[in-house]
Amino acid sequence: MNQRVVHWVTIAVDLLLINLGFMLAYVARYVWQLFLEVTAYAPYRAYLGQQLVLTVLLALTFQTTGVWRRRSDSWLEEVARAGTATAAGITLMMAVTFFFQPAPFSRLLIFWALVFIVLFIGAARLMRRLLLNALYRRGIGAERALVVGVGEAGRSLIRTLLARPDLGFAVAGYLDDGGGENNIGLGRIPRLGHYDDLERHLAVLAPVHTVFIALPGEMHRQMLDLLQLSQQHGARVQVVPDLLQLSLNRVEFSNMGGVPVLGVRDMSVVGHNRRFDQLLKRVLDLAIVILLGIPALILMAIVAIAIRLDSGGPVLYASPRVGRDGRPFAMYKFRSMVVGADEQKEALRELNEADGPMFKIRDDPRLTPVGRVIRRLSLDELPQIYNVLRGQMSLVGPRPPLPEEVAAYKPWHQQRLAVVGGLTGLWQVSGRSDLTFDELCLLDIYYIENWSLALDVRILLQTVPHLLSRRGAY
Repeated sequence: MNQRVVHWVTIAVDLLLINLGFMLAYVARYVWQLFLEVTAYAPYRAYLGQQLVLTVLLALTFQTTGVWRRRSDSWLEEVARAGTATAAGITLMMAVTFFFQPAPFSRLLIFWALVFIVLFIGAARLMRRLLLNALYRRGIGAERALVVGVGEAGRSLIRTLLARPDLGFAVAGYLDDGGGENNIGLGRIPRLGHYDDLERHLAVLAPVHTVFIALPGEMHRQMLDLLQLSQQHGARVQVVPDLLQLSLNRVEFSNMGGVPVLGVRDMSVVGHNRRFDQLLKRVLDLAIVILLGIPALILMAIVAIAIRLDSGGPVLYASPRVGRDGRPFAMYKFRSMVVGADEQKEALRELNEADGPMFKIRDDPRLTPVGRVIRRLSLDELPQIYNVLRGQMSLVGPRPPLPEEVAAYKPWHQQRLAVVGGLTGLWQVSGRSDLTFDELCLLDIYYIENWSLALDVRILLQTVPHLLSRRGAY
């Protein structure tokens, strides 16, 4: 969906909702008579002038305060900005009303107008997010984007675009700058060549809606040339600053006696300054485990009985895994394969459907009948609640890898071992087993760098429908 279309539809809907909010405010005041009984009735037509003035003033405040220009990462931020702009517009309208002194005039009606307009616009923003997110996740309407540069800034940008399809960009590929980091894996995002090839690719990939330039800071002359070239082909240009080769979410700005200073903060979750955040994450884990403990135990008992009746042998399987900072531990799962499945792995290596160091077979012949069911429903992961209680795992985090996988890691893959692993994570709700290994790592690194308690809660909530859909689970 073209961003200009979304922009103009948003404006039209907002103007409609402003008027609907004013109309409902009149009903609340004169029909429902909320809070205060009406002593002097006024017909709705008497307020048409004030409604028109309010619509014009809110259009101006929405435009000048960025309500119609910027889309925030947070829905609450969008609602807060719209609420502030609405309050400013209503204040201006009251000033105009005071000057002209129209009759009638109800301050309570104005209060209800503020409430209903903010509620309506907040609901509309939420509906817009849900609709666009659903479309973008299916590849519908996303803007085709090209990334120039794959230094830390470029990789951070690509991680973000992969993790946030709701931003509305589909990356067609990237052009490198000829540096030493051009052979890194970026999942299914192809390397299209050198940045000197930009003009050719703008013509071949047309239309390219947005070009993200993420070149090193010393290449400012090349940035200007690429910027002009992109604009000549009708593409919007976004420049990603490469501050000290650091991800921008690790850079903090401060003022030291009038001197601007850049600082580097520790990565989220793992830094020494995030001890309180780690405590909150641990409290969330324990609270959810305790809350769901009894239903989980009942379900685990049923699964255990089914495994014993189906194939005999041990119910649990202790899988050797690598945890935070490379520490090994045993991750417990319900046994879903035949006894001795590990010894058959090399013989099945040619059937491996996963790329990178992972090993996945969609129709693994080692699966037992019950194992196939519990794999599809992810019930084999339930015993990992014990790992969560011991602090070896969290409910949300990168999936703990096997030692043999870690041995095959590239240096940049090691970043996903910086935090405690989890039962579910960002990549599980972004495609699960359908993602390439590099995409999986990019999403895990994005999660580590952008961690928040709200992000954990969002991933947990998104995990439920993904489990029910069983998409990508095998």
